Amino acid sequence: MNSKIGGCLLLIATAFPSQILLAQKKATYWLTTPDKSSLLQLQKESLDFTKSSASNPTINVDEKQRFQTMDGFGFALTGGSAQLIMRMDPAKRAALLQELFTVSDNSIGVSYLRVSIGSSDMNDHAFSYDDLPEGQTDPDMTKFDLGPDRNDVIPVLKQILAINPKIKILGSPWSAPLWMKTTGKAKGGVLKPEYFAAYATYFVKYIQEMKAEGIPIDAVTIQNEPLNEKNTPSMVMLAPEEGDFIANDLGPAFAKTGIKTKIVLYDHNLDHPAYPLSILKDPAANKYVDGTGFHLYGGTVDAMTEVHDAFPNKNLYFTEQSVTEHGDSGTLNIARPVARIIIGVSRNWSKNVLLWNLAADPQFGPHTNDGGCTGCQGALTIDGNNVTRDLAYYTIAHASKFVPAESVRIGSNDLDNLPNVAFKTPAEKEVLIVANTSDSSQTFNVSYHKKAFTSVLVAGAVATYIW
Repeated sequence: MNSKIGGCLLLIATAFPSQILLAQKKATYWLTTPDKSSLLQLQKESLDFTKSSASNPTINVDEKQRFQTMDGFGFALTGGSAQLIMRMDPAKRAALLQELFTVSDNSIGVSYLRVSIGSSDMNDHAFSYDDLPEGQTDPDMTKFDLGPDRNDVIPVLKQILAINPKIKILGSPWSAPLWMKTTGKAKGGVLKPEYFAAYATYFVKYIQEMKAEGIPIDAVTIQNEPLNEKNTPSMVMLAPEEGDFIANDLGPAFAKTGIKTKIVLYDHNLDHPAYPLSILKDPAANKYVDGTGFHLYGGTVDAMTEVHDAFPNKNLYFTEQSVTEHGDSGTLNIARPVARIIIGVSRNWSKNVLLWNLAADPQFGPHTNDGGCTGCQGALTIDGNNVTRDLAYYTIAHASKFVPAESVRIGSNDLDNLPNVAFKTPAEKEVLIVANTSDSSQTFNVSYHKKAFTSVLVAGAVATYIW
């Protein structure tokens, strides 16, 4: 090459590095369509960054706008899920866990899990780690035992951690041990004030015992759905009680024992942001709280931003949402859950997105009686060794496969028919998730560093673009 030409090219590349790189780059994308002709499938054609039609609606991705750092995407590994997985043949189980928790063309890279502290309503029976005959108490937790979890949840978690040692795990209780409650029953009831300290010790023992099993608990919530007394198990804990418990019992207990596990408050619907805000306004509780967990069975997702704006130094977590589609209609209605949850929650400051039950059997079990969820479809339906991938699987996979932990949400403008969210990964890749929530095909541009590509999504489709 002529030295003068080479020098000019070097000068241009130095002056306009991003434009030169984009001219060489192409975007790839993975597509899911509602007719199931494409299910999280890499498309053969790549998309060139060129000058695009100005008449198309345009999603402008701006890496200079930076928001929260992501902890990950995943599901709840309920006791029922773990039980079904453990009943699979070892080779089938290993292959399934590799698919779920590694990052490759044939896997989805789940990076965050939620487990129940004791049983949830998606266990085959209700239990705590300190169940006693009626009339007995154990405030020092001398009889604490991880019990049934040793048969399923713990073995599955150990296999998962062997695949991905960095996966984050959130623990949530559905109820305190029955002897601590006003009713003495699994369903409903309130934690007696005289057992606040004992319940704090219960959390400490749980984290220590799980650590002894080689399972680090990154964060805990105080109570799953503290305003819901209809599940079996369940327990009501109003905001003043939760704030008192954090400030005077759990926070000091963690500090005394050197536990670094994060404390996440609330863990319920977005229709009551006043609950976490009231606790965060109390300095005695605030100093122990890492952030707030939310579900979206009620309320609107912008309540997360309301809490963020009031306390921007505290984190937000999305800890549960059931995504189900019953019946074999031949279609997969993926655009709306991706738009509402993956995109909506991420755009409102959450560090993670967790959907509900990882796996259920064809009858939506196992679950507890008289208060267990009878219609909670898993992300997977497991029938012996046969595994069916359901709506929640593809909903989370459009993010988990491409947006690893430590990715940062970056700027993008939201369009009415094309809700979207963008991230910058630790490997310096841009990832854009787009859902077409309209009833017609949409042609649109994606602009980045003054270059753009054009794409088309049929009605109800979702795509994840990477460049």
